[in-house]
Order: sequence, then structure tokens, then C-alpha cells
Amino acid sequence: MSTRELYAQQPGDPIWPVPATSTARLNWEYDDGRERLLALYQKGKDKQWDAVTRIDWDLEVDPHDPLGTPDESLMLYGTRHWSKMTEKDKGELRKRFGAWQFSQFLHGEQGAMVCAARIVEAVPDLDAKFYSATQTMDEARHVEIYSRFLHEKLGLLYPINDELRSLLDDTLRDSRWDMPYLGMQVLIEGLALAAFGMLRDTTDKPLPKQILTYVMQDEARHVAFGRMALRDYYRQLSEAELREREEFVIEGCYLMRNRMRGVEVLQDFGIARAEAMEYSEQNEFTHLFRKLLFSRIVPCVKDIGLWGERLQRAYVDMGVLELGDSNLDLLMNQDEELADKLDAERFAAEEAERVAEVSEAIAQGAAGEG
Repeated sequence: MSTRELYAQQPGDPIWPVPATSTARLNWEYDDGRERLLALYQKGKDKQWDAVTRIDWDLEVDPHDPLGTPDESLMLYGTRHWSKMTEKDKGELRKRFGAWQFSQFLHGEQGAMVCAARIVEAVPDLDAKFYSATQTMDEARHVEIYSRFLHEKLGLLYPINDELRSLLDDTLRDSRWDMPYLGMQVLIEGLALAAFGMLRDTTDKPLPKQILTYVMQDEARHVAFGRMALRDYYRQLSEAELREREEFVIEGCYLMRNRMRGVEVLQDFGIARAEAMEYSEQNEFTHLFRKLLFSRIVPCVKDIGLWGERLQRAYVDMGVLELGDSNLDLLMNQDEELADKLDAERFAAEEAERVAEVSEAIAQGAAGEG
């Protein structure tokens, strides 16, 4: 079945052309490069995995509660509409909101794949080209995963959100080679990590938990890559050049703050957009979610050297300035460890099941001989 037939709302032209003005840079210096980036490149190679075999796609998904998140996270919860909804209506709302969230993840991952490929082309340093080549493969795998989940488990997709589309457009159109790093590695990937993490830590559904945990293991490396490359480069820029990057970050952060509303879903239930926006602003879970979304972005922005007065004022306005002191390395290490822990738990359970099957077969054989 064509993906277009599964969209809740038609996305328009199936191909979105974004004019690119970047310059391809080939580097004839094949020295070893920076030790930290080469170590990350080696890690990127070592950590490649196959979504077909690592994820248990045989796990069932309840389409009317696909993500297992609390109903309080739904913007209609507690409103006059919620009390009038039947259990079937609520199940349809959970399905559509889950499809909307994973659709935005899917579209963002395709944008990340294109940006990673752009970095391979445009970045001047060979060690950075090496690593971003592994990231391009990672992002292709993530597109494969989210697409499969939406097609096979939900049978429903939503078009790309306007704010995400705008940030991707700005990131891809900019001719400066560092902007795909800043727009994708820091802003979009940072936001994705926070959104994935919140769902990973609240869902009780095995398949979404596997997907989010394993994807986050990759994304932690991607953010680390952006930090390393931009921190080195931004030390060389003038104050005026740094302020230009900060303006980009400010605009991007406001766009991202407004991205995770899901008003499109409420419109499917006949609720006007203005009313849906109002419910979004009143929802306590939405306010908490917004703040957590910046838990990876703000400390990363500060770490790479973008921390001017106007940027700090914008973060005060968003209520996230204090996140600049968060321990980003600790968060990334946790993302790595949780994926390894999940693997260990799954493989231990599978091994125990195999041992039990063998023991049962032996016992049955002995009983038959008797």
C-alpha cells in the first residue's frame, strides 16, 4: 500500500525540493586527524546494527494505546470534550497522537539523513567526513524503523509539522558548512533525544521501548559529534559570526518549542485550530514536556561557545536557562547504558527460554522411554 494512502491529512507534493547552495570540499590530506573524532568514528563503526534483527518486530502493538503514555499527556484530557468521549473515541485519540508523534520522528530522521550526507560533502576535515558517513547510515536505519512501525503497526501517518519543516528548510538552505551541524546535530537531534527519552521512560509497551532505546544509543553519538566539531570551529569565529549563529539558535528553539503540540490531531476530531492551541497552552504535561525538550539542547549550545546575552535572555523567556548547567555527558552515557542493559535483559530472557525448551524436550523424551 502506498504511504500516501495512510496519511491522516494529505502532505501535498510527494517530493519536497530544497535548493542547496553548499560547496563540496574534498581534502587531499589523509593524515590521522583528531583523535577524539577518530575514536567516535571507530565507535560509529562498531555500533552499527540491523533493525530487522535487533528489534523484535513480532511484538504486538495495541493500535488504540500504541505508546502506553498517560492520558494526561493528551491535550483533550480534562477538557469538556474528554468527558463526552467514548472509550472508542479515546482509543482513536491515543492512536492518532501516537501516529503523529512517530510521524514527526520519521520526518526528522529523514532530514537528519540528508543533513549528515550534506556534512560529508561540505565539511573540510576528513575525520569529520568519516564520522558523518557512519551517521548517514544510522539515520537511514532510523527512517527504516519509524516507517516500519507506522506502516505495519499503526497504518497511519501525519505530514511533517510546519515548524519542523521550517527549521529543516533553514538548515538545508544555508551555504555555511557548519549550519547542518548546528541545525541538525544540536537543535533537531537534541530535541529528538529529549522527546525519545521522555517516551522511553514512560512507556510500558515493549516494541516502542526497544525502538526508542536503540535509536537513542545512536543519537547520543551524533550529538557528541556535533559538540566536538563545532566547539573547535567556533573558537575561531569573530563575535559577529557567533552572534549570527546565536540568532539561528534562538529562532530554531522557538520553532521547536512550538513544534510538539499535535493540534493537527485535535483538528481531526472537529476542534478548531485556535481552540486546540488554547488546550495546548493549558495542558500541564505540555509545559513539562517543553522544558524537558531543551534538556539536551541548552547545555550543548553553552558547551560549543554560543552563550551571548541575547541567547541567554531568550532562554530565560523560555524558562530553560538553568539547563545550561546540566551534565550532558552523564545524560549521553545513560542513553548508551540503557541500550546495553536492554540487550542484556532480552538476551538473558531468550536464553532462559531456550534452556527451558531444551529441558522440557529432554524430560518428554525420558518419559517416552519409560
